[in-house]
Amino acid sequence: MERVCKFLKDAGVYYLATVERDQPRVRPFGTAHIFENRLYIQSGKKKPVARQLAENPKAEICAFKDGAWVRIAGKLIEDDRVEARKSMLDAYPELRGMYDENDGNTVVYYLEDAVATFASFGGAPETVAF
Repeated sequence: MERVCKFLKDAGVYYLATVERDQPRVRPFGTAHIFENRLYIQSGKKKPVARQLAENPKAEICAFKDGAWVRIAGKLIEDDRVEARKSMLDAYPELRGMYDENDGNTVVYYLEDAVATFASFGGAPETVAF
């Protein structure tokens, strides 16, 4: 899990795929944080992604850097605890201009039943479950 989080942070931007009824939806994200031995991401409750994950928590994340990539499949589970939101925002203080752990909009999700596949154009894929 630490390796996955480091890759996402090093890449800077990763892409989160969700589904909306029968339509895939993909958008860029940039937060990755380990809290209480779980890998978390952050968004806003007012965004379509929050509604999509509430309807279907299955998601995939993909990041690419220096000729290698990671693809993570799993469920994104909302953690509604203020401690989880605060931990994320403390790790990303630049987000505090838009979000606050008590604003009713900040939402954090942790990955559950996750499988990460590291790959490159020249090497064999490596799978890690967490």
